[in-house]
Amino acid sequence: MNVIVKRAILYYIAKYPNAKTALLVWYNEFAKQSFQNFNELKQMYGNASIVANQRVVFNIKGNDFRLIVAVNFKKEAAYIIWFGTHKEYDNIDVTTIVFDPNIQKFKQ
Repeated sequence: MNVIVKRAILYYIAKYPNAKTALLVWYNEFAKQSFQNFNELKQMYGNASIVANQRVVFNIKGNDFRLIVAVNFKKEAAYIIWFGTHKEYDNIDVTTIVFDPNIQKFKQ
């Protein structure tokens, strides 16, 4: 899968340093995969959930964090929408949360 806006990973690592290893492991594994549909993705990521707008929610670091990714299976592309703690996740609407524009300004 082609993960679009890879800068998002670096942004969220800077924001949540204790999630660095787990987020990098997810990214490195996910980027090497090719999924034709959600069922194939679910076989590898059993804890993943699909929600509206082709968004998939991943549990990261033993469910301490949640990652929301928009996945286009036909184009084999994924777009990171949001990452945060489980507690923060409980306070958002996963179907309408938007990409943080601060990510585009982020410099490593």
